[in-house]
Amino acid sequence: MRVFPETRSISGKLIRMNLLVSGTALVLACVAFFSYDLISFQQSRIRTLAAEARVVGSNSVSALLFNDKEAAQSTLAALSSSPDIMGAAIVTNDGKVFAEYRSSRGGPMRWTPLPPGRRQMNWVSGSQVLLAQQITFQGTTEGTVYISAQLEELGQRARQYLAIAAVILLFCLAAAMMVTAMFRRRVAQPIVALAEMSRAVSRDRDYSLRAPPSRERDEISVLIESFNEMLTQIEQRDVALRHAHDALEERVQERTTELKAANRELEAFSYTVAHDLRGPLDAINGIGFLLQKDYAGSMNAEGREMLENLRRFSAKMAGLIDDLLHLSRAGTTNLERSTVDLSVIAASIADELKTAEPDRNVYFKIAPGAIVLADAGLIRVALENLMRNAWKYTSKLLSARIEFGYKRAGSQIFCFVRDNGAGFNPEFADRLFKPFQRLHTQGEFAGTGVGLATVQRIIARHGGRVWAEGAVDQGATFYFALDS
Repeated sequence: MRVFPETRSISGKLIRMNLLVSGTALVLACVAFFSYDLISFQQSRIRTLAAEARVVGSNSVSALLFNDKEAAQSTLAALSSSPDIMGAAIVTNDGKVFAEYRSSRGGPMRWTPLPPGRRQMNWVSGSQVLLAQQITFQGTTEGTVYISAQLEELGQRARQYLAIAAVILLFCLAAAMMVTAMFRRRVAQPIVALAEMSRAVSRDRDYSLRAPPSRERDEISVLIESFNEMLTQIEQRDVALRHAHDALEERVQERTTELKAANRELEAFSYTVAHDLRGPLDAINGIGFLLQKDYAGSMNAEGREMLENLRRFSAKMAGLIDDLLHLSRAGTTNLERSTVDLSVIAASIADELKTAEPDRNVYFKIAPGAIVLADAGLIRVALENLMRNAWKYTSKLLSARIEFGYKRAGSQIFCFVRDNGAGFNPEFADRLFKPFQRLHTQGEFAGTGVGLATVQRIIARHGGRVWAEGAVDQGATFYFALDS
């Protein structure tokens, strides 16, 4: 059965886990038995050496008492029958060697005096053992027997034990492999088949697939049944969701078509109304101009004031109509993109504003080279609205400052118009770009509330975005981003 290429097979994991557990347990058991056997064998040999030392000591008492070194030497020579013994010595109480035996493989002996109160002691270093046994006669210490032995049989026993342990370990691991193979067929393969099925369902989105049921009645069979039941539920919900999605798509399409038609009608109506109002309004403004020019002298003060109000309100209405026309054109005019220098447009708008009100003290700072790809007519309307906004909201300052700047980042250009005028409350910034929403009263600053909405629509049609930052009496900065 195929295994996921990017994952490890669960069968392999089970085999490795079983072998690891079995091998670890067997190794630990072998080490424990091996250690116990070696320690037991070593203790047994030490007890044998102690018995031999006691025999030597008993047979050497007379030699020590009568200073018979030859007899003592003969007693020590009897140890040559023990192949492990490398050497032996009888040492008197004053530390002098009374008699000594050295095998053909033995070297000079080194002994350590027994601590006070100890009659027997041994020192072990690897396979070498040095054993000391006091020689006593009628409760009196006459000397000490030292026996040095090389337990070569200990190494041989260890090698034999390791060889036997290795054979047993290999046999047990082979048996574990067989048991694991049987376990894998019963446990791992159903899980792998279920994983394959889940991958196929996820890849093909085919919820009609089902995992083959297991013949065993265990947790895996419950898992497979639950998985198949889940697929059934998902399949039913998927069918219902597709039907609902198709119906929703149809309704959205209908509503979108209706909304587009309504928007076109509304924009056409707004444009028509605004355009058709210009004729009567121009006539009213013309009559007012003639009345003021030819008949103002024959009117009283109240009549002249009424005439002035008529002309002022006509001009305000003309401004509102212009703003509505710009707002309508911003949503309906076809975009004709070309290379536009916003810096040049900003400079021309600044000249127009200074010409219209030459008495104002306003400093303009315009960064050169703001080149964008945009509709020249619409982008001028947007920039004019922003700069006239800055001009209006700095009108109460003795010394005003208006700045146009930009910064490029990748394929975009970020432009801004900044002033040091009245600013706005940032809590109401979301109302700035909605039509007829104003954050200042008519008494403070005149306006229609349409200019920024026109800016937002124009920038959005160019695929950009516009936002503002500011604070009350600390000026405002309007940003817009476009593809350069």
